[in-house]
Amino acid sequence: MFDQILDLVKEHLGNNPQVASAIPPGQADAVHREIATQVTSGLAQQAAAQGGIGGLLSKLQGGLSSGSPVTSAIEGGLASSLGSKFGLSPMVTGAIAAAIPSLLQKFAHKANDPNDPSITPDSISSSLSNMGGGLLGNLFK
Repeated sequence: MFDQILDLVKEHLGNNPQVASAIPPGQADAVHREIATQVTSGLAQQAAAQGGIGGLLSKLQGGLSSGSPVTSAIEGGLASSLGSKFGLSPMVTGAIAAAIPSLLQKFAHKANDPNDPSITPDSISSSLSNMGGGLLGNLFK
């Protein structure tokens, strides 16, 4: 599931020139991986809070905005992580965090699209059920 989210991050941010140009040259891959890591762990945490995968996908598909519980949980950790690990300014981390709601909606759309087998509710559920020992474990496979 991590690879599919990473692909979504690269595509989504690549199509946003304001955000793409704000990422320092040579750090794009590392920044994309950090964003995907934060999104994946945030989704794992929110799946439990939203009553499982069905509740999470319903919340994502129903429309998200900055400030919703799902996006807030991911945006806060993401902005902090990008600032501390890469020295990105609050303006840049804010622009990246602002892209999270639409990124999550794309994720939910793919998960609910019967013609797109790249991300499915079953694969998400399987990734989450393979987590062990408090670590994200197989979620990143």
